[in-house]
Amino acid sequence: MSYGDAMSARTRSGERRAEIVRAALEVIAERGYRGASLAAVAERVGLTQQGLLHHFPTKDALLVAVLEERDKWDAVPNGSWRVDLLASLVEYNAMRPAIIQTFSALLGESVTEGHPAREYFTDRYSRVRASMATALRAEYGDRLPNGLSPERTAPLLVAVMDGLQYQWLLDPESVDMPGAFRDFLRLLGETVE
Repeated sequence: MSYGDAMSARTRSGERRAEIVRAALEVIAERGYRGASLAAVAERVGLTQQGLLHHFPTKDALLVAVLEERDKWDAVPNGSWRVDLLASLVEYNAMRPAIIQTFSALLGESVTEGHPAREYFTDRYSRVRASMATALRAEYGDRLPNGLSPERTAPLLVAVMDGLQYQWLLDPESVDMPGAFRDFLRLLGETVE
């Protein structure tokens, strides 16, 4: 096999993996992780289950790939969030309900012992809280206008973001997720347009 042929095969394999991850995301959004099967994902991309296992040897490996892909979509340069960008992230999330539904379903399921995404979400929340504390410290220093430290405020900020997502998914007509989040930022002392 020539170098060009090998590169072409690698590209096709990467494209196929990306297609499988997108299909898995859809199936998980529809059925939850426990209700999603490798067979359903394979069928959606026109593969046999054995063909899918060539790309992802286990359902857990596919789940991790889905979660990692989702995190890439929300990435910011240097991993440094700014408080003013958070409202934009919430607005962006309001434009992609299927992704938010998948994330929320997996998050809800991951609180049970033995769930394959439990460690991922535990680590992710630790990183997100630290990132939010860093963003708050950069904006406000050691104390926010409300008197709390960035470290005390960060879990509240994350809880509001995720809680609004759940409320919005349940009743999008009644919950203005971006508007409610901007209101929360005002409570922190942020000037929001």
